Amino acid sequence: MPDIKILTEAELRALVSLDADAVDCIEQGFTTLAGGNVVMPPIMSLPVREHNGEVCVKTAYVPGIDSFAVKMSPGFFDNPKLGLPSTSGLLVLFSSTTGMLEALLLDNGYLTDVRTAAAGAVSARHLAREDATSVCIIGAGVQAKLQLKALTLVREVKSAVIWARDAAKAEATAAELRQDLGLEVTASTDAASAVSSADIVVTTTPSDTPLVMAEWLQPGQLIIAMGSDQEHKIELHPECLSKATLYVPDSQSQCAIKGELRSAIEASLISGEQKFAELGDITAGKAVGRQEDHDIIIADLTGTGVQDTAIATLARQRAEAAGSGATFTS
Repeated sequence: MPDIKILTEAELRALVSLDADAVDCIEQGFTTLAGGNVVMPPIMSLPVREHNGEVCVKTAYVPGIDSFAVKMSPGFFDNPKLGLPSTSGLLVLFSSTTGMLEALLLDNGYLTDVRTAAAGAVSARHLAREDATSVCIIGAGVQAKLQLKALTLVREVKSAVIWARDAAKAEATAAELRQDLGLEVTASTDAASAVSSADIVVTTTPSDTPLVMAEWLQPGQLIIAMGSDQEHKIELHPECLSKATLYVPDSQSQCAIKGELRSAIEASLISGEQKFAELGDITAGKAVGRQEDHDIIIADLTGTGVQDTAIATLARQRAEAAGSGATFTS
């Protein structure tokens, strides 16, 4: 059996940051997905409703990449009451040639956080107005913070507002982001005004009821909805998709089951037969993104296995170059 590389969260944090390289890595993953040769099976989901939890398993084989990742990602959303993070998990890397186990990335969800935030940046890079400077973040958790940081990598963000159902947490998150990013970041208790005032709106919650109403959306906005990744979740009222000039899923087949598209189809606002250009089609230049400054665009991000293989491969390559991690000989 070949040697197996084992990397801890601390080692992975030292190797992979939320930076321009991470954004480019995830963008290339989307572009490759649009090429049509990626093998990406449906997400396997395990609900644990008794404890407000879920586990997602995602994977993708990408031709030309030496390895493929299988990611196990638990989300238990009552954990903060126990002093524990809501998300955790790990990635397992296998050889694309032999199927042999190559590495265990014990990231506790860190790489998922990075690739998810990077996907938001990819969306903004291709779909936000060039002059977008103001941001509204719905949610106040780890991903809320990372999404704002990611947006600063692709747009000249000058101000941001945080809204969350827990007002105290929104205030704390705003204060932390002011210090970390040096931006004007405030908390709001009025979701409608927070959404309406922003050029880019990012939703980052596990909500099962709509948080953003269609009448709040304004011409020129980009809405990045990335919290809905299960059949019971929803952050945008279904009418938001009807109001949008352009709807862009990361994977239409996934979004029709787990994303914001699902609720719009169920409400008969969008036909389940309608075809949309995916984010990878736009990054690959196969489809057009924003055409007019006044377009309202919704990016529906459910998270794809190709993102996990891309970020895990980047981490493994950097670990090999740096000599990081422990080697286990079976």
